[in-house]
Amino acid sequence: MKFPKLKIGDLIPKYPIIQGGMAIRISMAELASAVGNEGGIGVIAGTALPVEELKREIKIAKGKTDGILGVNIMFAAREFKELLIGSIEAGIDLIISGAGFSRDMFTIGKKYEVPIVPIVSSLRLAKISEKLGADAIVVEGGDAGGHLGTDKDTILLINKIKDKINIPVIAAGNIVTPEDIDDMFKLGVEGVQMGTRFLASKEANIADNFKELCVKAKKEDIVKMMSSVGLPANAIKTKFVELIKNDKAPKPTSCNKCLKKCTEKFCIRDALLRGRKGDLNEGVFFTGQGMWKVDEILSVKEIFKRIKNKES
Repeated sequence: MKFPKLKIGDLIPKYPIIQGGMAIRISMAELASAVGNEGGIGVIAGTALPVEELKREIKIAKGKTDGILGVNIMFAAREFKELLIGSIEAGIDLIISGAGFSRDMFTIGKKYEVPIVPIVSSLRLAKISEKLGADAIVVEGGDAGGHLGTDKDTILLINKIKDKINIPVIAAGNIVTPEDIDDMFKLGVEGVQMGTRFLASKEANIADNFKELCVKAKKEDIVKMMSSVGLPANAIKTKFVELIKNDKAPKPTSCNKCLKKCTEKFCIRDALLRGRKGDLNEGVFFTGQGMWKVDEILSVKEIFKRIKNKES
């Protein structure tokens, strides 16, 4: 495989690989710094974290690596702007944002000279992002993990978008193996974002039985569900996911209004937190559609080693 050069503002990682930001304390300092140390871009997920905790995680990660570090913050989060500013104050290298679209973040990025990378799922948003000053875009399809903005597969979106804008395009969705990475680079993208492969890593901050679910998952075990955020998501099939799909999930007994918009049919934050802790009965386990390709838990170092071994 031939690695393209990825340039985001003044940032040029050794390898054009971004670790997907997995929220609810999955992508924390340990995972992000390990990716940074291997020459990729490590990402801390800031959504659902208090601002001061996010700032602490960034400082911890910066103490563990000299590599490039970013944060991923969902626009849907009620404290989006506060998390954005807090990340910049803590010295983060770049901001990635999806699950909605913020025009203000580009103004903030320019003010503090921090690159802004929106996650988009349409040509329209890709063009708007470029016009507003995005340093790159992540094009994410419906086969990715987390909250999704489309049902179209990533490869279809890449073919529609990549030749129509002049900023770097980073592909995200169903990119799990070195072969998947190579296939995307052959389409002409400058980089890839990978969440699913790093979810099944030793450094991911999830319970062992969550990791076991990941490596045992078959293709048919990954199902689509509707989050209370109002966006679809891919998840490993469990009892609680089936309740959600059948509109039988219990309503929250309390709500801290962590999201700007929420159906409040159930609490996705609590369900994901339970999933991270390994609760197989009441947890939700987000993952990309390509999780079935993973059959073992690897360290970040070993993941990169296998990717680099494909370099030609």
